[in-house]
Amino acid sequence: MRDRLITKFILIYVIIGIVTFTVISTLGSRIVQRELFNAEGRRVYREASMIADSKRLLTFREASDMAGLYETLRLLSVYQNCDIWLISPEGSILLNTRTDYHPEQPEQLSGFDPVALGSGYYSVGTFFDYYDSDRLSVMVPITANLNIRGYVAFHLGLDDLLRRRESILAVLHLLCTLLYLIFLSVLILLYISVLRPLKKITAGTREFSEGHLDYKIPVSSSDEMGSLAASLNYMSEEMKKSEDYQRRFIANVSHDFRSPLTSIKGFVEAILDGTIPADMRGKYLRIVLAETERLTALTNGILTLNSIDQGRSLLEITDFDINAVIRDMAASFEGTCTSRRISIELLLTGEHLYVSADLGKIQQVLYNLIDNAVKFSKDDSTIHIETDIRRGKVYVSVKDHGVGIPSDSLGQIWDRFYKTDASRGRERKGNGLGLSIVREIINQHNQNISVVSTVGVGTEFVFSLDAAEVGG
Repeated sequence: MRDRLITKFILIYVIIGIVTFTVISTLGSRIVQRELFNAEGRRVYREASMIADSKRLLTFREASDMAGLYETLRLLSVYQNCDIWLISPEGSILLNTRTDYHPEQPEQLSGFDPVALGSGYYSVGTFFDYYDSDRLSVMVPITANLNIRGYVAFHLGLDDLLRRRESILAVLHLLCTLLYLIFLSVLILLYISVLRPLKKITAGTREFSEGHLDYKIPVSSSDEMGSLAASLNYMSEEMKKSEDYQRRFIANVSHDFRSPLTSIKGFVEAILDGTIPADMRGKYLRIVLAETERLTALTNGILTLNSIDQGRSLLEITDFDINAVIRDMAASFEGTCTSRRISIELLLTGEHLYVSADLGKIQQVLYNLIDNAVKFSKDDSTIHIETDIRRGKVYVSVKDHGVGIPSDSLGQIWDRFYKTDASRGRERKGNGLGLSIVREIINQHNQNISVVSTVGVGTEFVFSLDAAEVGG
């Protein structure tokens, strides 16, 4: 099936060659022959007309030097390679350069009728059955005082004309053969530059469809085929990444759901079968509630990321005071920070600092960043939250003095469900979606977020927002 296209090209090529040579050999032969006959007929007609208009022929029947006239015409016939006749109005051949001169025994043409030859310059045939084979004949009347005194006739053999026709056809065949070879080279180039890469691309798509996403289409040209192959290779890489992500996603979701579900199932069964005494049920029901809240947060995070991926999460841009939002968000962590003696220090530019953004989503960004800072901060440490404005941009910084992030993990912290080794302790439970959500929200705002971290020293996240033109 993959060879059908080249088979079609070869078949079309062969058909074109056969048709071309057939047309040249048939229709072309006829056209060349007709043009040769027309050209030769006009030439001979002019020669015959010049002889017929000669004063010497006006009285040729009374002339005493018919023998001299015969010799003149015979020499001309040798030069013209034809037979020249003088014919009487009644059809008697008075002079015939093909035979000796016999004035006393003129040949008579049977059925002589000049009108039967037609009105053209020439006629092709046996000339009233005189010849055994066809000749090209021209007959011009000799007139005097509007009377026809006779006719001058030229008869050319067709062999020379047919040889000329074959010479012209040979040249045409040669030219067609050269063109045919040129088209063959074009076909070969087409195969090399288009069909062969297309076969490789087709084979590559077949490999991709069978799930072999590691396959690379071996086309590296810089033309459209190379670009198509590169695009398909890039597509396969992205599909492989997506496939790998889906596997990790399912594995991570299964893991993060299994742990709280197992805990909930165990505690509920223990309560139902009486393993946990009645006076302890409240404690374990609060654990079950916390696990359900963990599941709810995980589900909400997945739904948030999915809505962003699907493009359904539209921004509601408003102008609001980012300093006020930071103060309120920091206050919401007061209970958690107090138990670990962690303080949050605000270094805010001005009393009010207005930005243009989606208030709800920026609150989510701040919550995730501050929550991360609290989780990874050391006890008795300080978290710094700072705002600054430069060149129409407001920059928000959240900096902790915690465990830090290893340098080889910095590029992966934005991946969904990714957790560093330092985040896997029981006291630092998380689902690995927080920073992914943060980056997606900042990207939605066409802004940037960066991270700087040193193990054992701490981590700082900085993101930008558009400053509002008018506060209020």
